[in-house]
Amino acid sequence: MAPTRAIGRPGVMLAVATMGFVVNLWAWALLSPLAMRLRDTLGLSSVQQALVVAVPIVVGALGRIPVGALTDRFGGRLMFPLVSLATVMPVLHLGLLGHDSLTGLLIGGFFLGIGGTTFAIGVPFVSAWYPPARRGFAVGVFGAGMVGTAISALTTVRLADLGDTETPFLITAAVLVGYAIVSWVMLRDAPDRPIPVESFVIRLWAALKLRITRQAAALYATGFGGYVAFSVYLPAYLDTAYSLTRTDAANRSAGFMLLGVATRPVGGWLSDRVAPARVLAASLVVVVIGAIVQSFTPPLMPVGTVAFLSMAAALGAASGATFALVAQIAPGQQIGSVAGLVGAAGGLGGFLPPLVLGAVHDHFHSYSLGLLLLAAVALAALLLDLLSVARTGGSEPARR
Repeated sequence: MAPTRAIGRPGVMLAVATMGFVVNLWAWALLSPLAMRLRDTLGLSSVQQALVVAVPIVVGALGRIPVGALTDRFGGRLMFPLVSLATVMPVLHLGLLGHDSLTGLLIGGFFLGIGGTTFAIGVPFVSAWYPPARRGFAVGVFGAGMVGTAISALTTVRLADLGDTETPFLITAAVLVGYAIVSWVMLRDAPDRPIPVESFVIRLWAALKLRITRQAAALYATGFGGYVAFSVYLPAYLDTAYSLTRTDAANRSAGFMLLGVATRPVGGWLSDRVAPARVLAASLVVVVIGAIVQSFTPPLMPVGTVAFLSMAAALGAASGATFALVAQIAPGQQIGSVAGLVGAAGGLGGFLPPLVLGAVHDHFHSYSLGLLLLAAVALAALLLDLLSVARTGGSEPARR
C-alpha cells in the first residue's frame, strides 16, 4: 500500500498534471511559429495565414466546455492520456501530410485544437486533490503550464531549421505519446472527488446558471484574454509602433509571456491568503493604468517597457486569481463544467483585442484608441469585481 499512497500524493498529481498541460499546449501552438514559413511556401494570403493560426485556438477554447464536463464524470486519470493521444493524430497529420496544402493545414489545425482543452481537465483534477485553502496556489501552478506555448514559440522554427518542417511535429508527437504513458501509470483521481450523475446537458445548464460561472467568465476573458491578445499581437505592435526588428520584438514578447506565466501561481497563492476579489482588484487597477500610459506611445525605454511588463504581471496574477475563485466557490461536482465554460471565455477573449487593435490602427494610424478601449474593458471588469464578486464570496480567503 505504501507505493500507492506515494503515487497518490497531491504534489505528484499536480506535477504530472502540469506536465500534461505544458506538453499539450506545446502541441496546440505548433502552427503559429511556422505561420510565415507556411505563408511563403504555400503562397497564403494574410487572411488565410490568420485562419491557419486561429483555428486550433478557437477549437481548443470551445472544446474546453465538453472536456470539462467529461472530466467531472470520468476523472483526469482517464482524460489526460486520452486527450494527449488524441492530439498525436493531428500532429502527425500536419507533420507528414497536412503542411503541404491550405486544406490539410485547416483540417489538421481543427483537430490540433484538442490539445488546448487540457486546461479544463487539470482544474477539477487538481482542485479535488487540495483543500480549499490551498486550491488557489495549486490551480495557479497548474495554469503556469501555459509556458508550453512559449516553448513552442522558442523551439518550433529552430527545430524546423535544423531538420525540416516535419521535425518539430514528429518530436512533439513522441513527447505526447510518452506523456500519455506516464500519466496513465502515475495519475490517480482523488479518492473523495464528487462524481455527478446527471447528463452532460443538465450539468452544463446548471453550470451556466451559477453566478460564479458568469462572473469568472467575464473576468477571465479580460485577464487571460488580455494576456493571449498581447502574446499574439505584441510582436506586430512593437514592430509598427517602435520599428523594432523581428528578433528584438519576438524576444521582448517572450519576456512578456514568461512574466505572465510566472505571476499566475502568485495570483493563486495570494488569493488563498487575501481573497481572490482583492487580488483581482489590484491586478485590474494595474492593467487600467498600464493601458492608459501606453496609449500615449511613450518611449520604449523605460516607460513603455515598464507599462507592458506591469500589465503582463497583472494579467497573469488576475488569471490565477480568477481560477482560485472558481476552485473555492464552484460546487465540487461542477468545477470541471465551470472551468470549461470559463476557460472557453478566456480563450475566445484573446482574439477580439488583436482584431480591434489592427482595425483601429488601419483607420487612425495609431494604437491609442485600441489601448484606451482595453483600459475601459479592464475598468468594467474592476467594477464587476468590486460590486459583485466581492459581495458573493470572493472577498475572503478560503477556509481550511
